[in-house]
Amino acid sequence: MAIPAAVLAVTFIDLGGLPWALLLILFGSACMYELYRLLDRWKPVPAVGLAALAAMVLSAHYGGQRQVLEVMVASVPVVFLAMLGRVHHGGATIAIAGTLFGILWIGTAFSHAELLRNLPHGGGITIDVLLGTFLGDTGAYVGGRLFGRRALAPSISPSKTVEGLFCGVLIAILAVFLAGLFQNTWMTQTHALELGLAVAVLGPIGDLFESLVKRDAGSKDAGSLFGAHGGALDRLDSALFTIVAGYYIWLGVVH
Repeated sequence: MAIPAAVLAVTFIDLGGLPWALLLILFGSACMYELYRLLDRWKPVPAVGLAALAAMVLSAHYGGQRQVLEVMVASVPVVFLAMLGRVHHGGATIAIAGTLFGILWIGTAFSHAELLRNLPHGGGITIDVLLGTFLGDTGAYVGGRLFGRRALAPSISPSKTVEGLFCGVLIAILAVFLAGLFQNTWMTQTHALELGLAVAVLGPIGDLFESLVKRDAGSKDAGSLFGAHGGALDRLDSALFTIVAGYYIWLGVVH
């Protein structure tokens, strides 16, 4: 399942345009649906979150950062209005918080994936970021299985180890740096190293962030879209952090 998904992603990144934006909405909606299911006891409003996600991605496609921010800000009164009929049942504040959490976390990431693709050479940078993220994640898993001794964050994710983290960080940096060598007509080695470091640091944080949400919700996996490998949120948790960092790093380079 991972290989077809990777081929699909690369194909749509290469296409860019509206097809890429629609794919982002599709996968973003899957992640947001899984999150709201995890937060079910908070009674979020999925319709508002999903609509905000789609609007943020389309705003990134047809507009830019300002339009994405405007949609995010507008989602606050919208979710409040959606809650008016539920106020007498109690828990309105936590329901609003849960809904906005999905918009902030997932909507921001997927809209920034669209913003990144629209930058000069954004397709190549998007592939670099995803390559470093997923290879780093694989390196951390394999390194942990082979060399893992010391738990990294036992209260959040008992299976992750310090040794695995080190292996993952190294692989992520190398993956992005080596990819940059094939793009040396428009990316310097320094920029490739900066991008690799950001991916290497933020990828594990994104992974632990989602693990904390799942543990708090009392669930092992966010979903079952990828069978034994879990849901869309389980597979993309690290990328939700690295893709945003990749956008701002590359924005600083090209502007």
